[in-house]
Amino acid sequence: MGGVKLTRVTLIHYLKLIYRSVFFIIAAVWYIKEKIGHHEVTLESITSGKGVIFLRIIWAVFIIEMMFRFIPNKLESPGTQKVFRKNYVPTGKRRHVIQDNNAAAIAALAWLIPNGLIGALYLAGIFDQGTMMMFCLGYSICDLICALFYCPFQMWLLKNKCCSTCRIYNWDFPMMFTPLFFVPGFYTWSLLLIAIVLLVRWEVTYWKHPERFSRNTNAYLKCANCNEKQCIHKRRIHEISNGIIPIMDKPAGGRPAIGKNDIGRPGIGKNSRR
Repeated sequence: MGGVKLTRVTLIHYLKLIYRSVFFIIAAVWYIKEKIGHHEVTLESITSGKGVIFLRIIWAVFIIEMMFRFIPNKLESPGTQKVFRKNYVPTGKRRHVIQDNNAAAIAALAWLIPNGLIGALYLAGIFDQGTMMMFCLGYSICDLICALFYCPFQMWLLKNKCCSTCRIYNWDFPMMFTPLFFVPGFYTWSLLLIAIVLLVRWEVTYWKHPERFSRNTNAYLKCANCNEKQCIHKRRIHEISNGIIPIMDKPAGGRPAIGKNDIGRPGIGKNSRR
């Protein structure tokens, strides 16, 4: 990525993006084929046919992904891991600063209102159950796009410095599976239920231990302790896309060229800690 070494966590994000995209493409092709044949796509029609194998694979993958959120591990972003007590490293300061807390309520409304409209279209018979499941697979891709490239919630609403301090980081699965509320069944509602449990655990922990969520009180969230480095990754992509740093603009040694105006910028220069 133009001179930026990808961390293990970021590489896992890319892996998830790849297989989630494959899931979406396969499901989309099958869904379009069914609609062309004038067949209604329902959870029952999927589970009673050959599609049940594919459904079980998707279900198992997302179940495994969510299970990792319940335990401390180094394969997840520090944005999700700050919820655990073992990852609370006191800075000695008592005042926790969480600037995006009020914006979290706005983010919730920004998500629930359009999905409520989608649900209304389903209840009106315009969308079928297959459409709702396709929304979920589409959301799963958008989730990784937010993590890797550009997050509208971060840029427009929360204004958080990085993903590690994000107030709503663990809202991803509940957001992803919101449309499944309208598709009753074991595979759908089990995913939604576990996602809600994750959300409840996250919110309860936040209100009981807000000090874990603040960089001012939790040294675990400091840049020096970050195992993801998504801020550098996103900045590099932004610079390349805007032509600030051409991908091939490297000196003979193979390292990216650094101009005199770059010295002192976060994540750039020999004195950077990031």
